[in-house]
Amino acid sequence: MTHRAHRDQAPDTGVTYVFAVCRGTRATRTADVSGLVGMPGGAAVRLLPSGPLTAVVQTVPAADFTDEVWQSRLSVPREIERYARAHHEVVSAAAAHGPAVPLPLATLYHDDDRARRALDEEAHRFHRVLKRIAHHAEWGVKVYEPATVPEEREPVTAGGGGREAPAAGAGLAYLNRRRGVQERRERRRERALSVAESVDAELRELAAASRRLRTHGAVPGGDGRVHVLNATYLVAEHRSEELDVLVRRLGERTGARIELTGPWVPYSFVGEV
Repeated sequence: MTHRAHRDQAPDTGVTYVFAVCRGTRATRTADVSGLVGMPGGAAVRLLPSGPLTAVVQTVPAADFTDEVWQSRLSVPREIERYARAHHEVVSAAAAHGPAVPLPLATLYHDDDRARRALDEEAHRFHRVLKRIAHHAEWGVKVYEPATVPEEREPVTAGGGGREAPAAGAGLAYLNRRRGVQERRERRRERALSVAESVDAELRELAAASRRLRTHGAVPGGDGRVHVLNATYLVAEHRSEELDVLVRRLGERTGARIELTGPWVPYSFVGEV
């Protein structure tokens, strides 16, 4: 199930916004979602049953989700964050009642019948994903290279504003110092990457699935720390404490700074549905 444009939809009508898809269990069918806010300007959040599946949906104004309006909204970080938070709040509420497949932001259908039809057509895929994520949560792990130590900073030459000529051999000594600094940086970087690989390997043994994400490079703040691992792990709920203990032990053993975040709805492990 993907984002569907609705260019032929009249701007004064409503369209069906789908947040998530769940199993049609008793817990889901009796869940009260009417108190959720959902998308700005939309009607009450509600459940849309379709055979063994149930979607969490909301009727929203078509005019608020035209391609032009949505593209304009994407250019305003504060505005897109507002919609992303609203989407996530509904998905999280749905996941509190059982496994829920979160759909991409702004997944729209012309009406409830179109949404039901999509659920029926992709039922086998939804059931496969729901089975994969049941009783699991997503956890994020970031590993950072240690901060730059003083001896690894660029050497500073003395007397930058003086008139005296440099002593014989000073240029060669300076180049050697720079070369030594660079070699130490490279060794430290190699050690940090090796630590990242070992951390990832041990966490993958505990997790049901994992994904490596793009690292963010140098950390803002000027202390020289560099992001060397950005990964997410699908972990069974009964192993969450084991994960926390393992991350602490890995930090103590390697000396690396390791950040653990979660648990989250498993957005990274639902695939394209």
